[in-house]
Amino acid sequence: MKTVPAAVAASLLWAVMAQAQSATPAPENGTIEVEQVFAGTCGFCHSNGGRAAGKGPQLMNSPRDDDFIRDRIKHGKQGAMPAFDGAFTDAQIDQIVKYIRALKPREG
Repeated sequence: MKTVPAAVAASLLWAVMAQAQSATPAPENGTIEVEQVFAGTCGFCHSNGGRAAGKGPQLMNSPRDDDFIRDRIKHGKQGAMPAFDGAFTDAQIDQIVKYIRALKPREG
């Protein structure tokens, strides 16, 4: 397996972060297809739908409480995770937290 040069990996990460931050916000009452949104927005760093560590931590069975996860999604972590406050409403972030809490190992 070839390793991706650091510059390419960094530019891919930057592109994902820029896309996430420029996403058009949905209406306050808008629901999202959480698994699909997670795969397209979060799956680059949180592998296997959040079930395994990747560039970001495994989210399944996270010891962090819901408020911490909600805050991290909203405000990000400098140098590690973009903020999604402008991309998702509070209700949508709650849906993402609920998705994370419901994660179970995939069968098969």
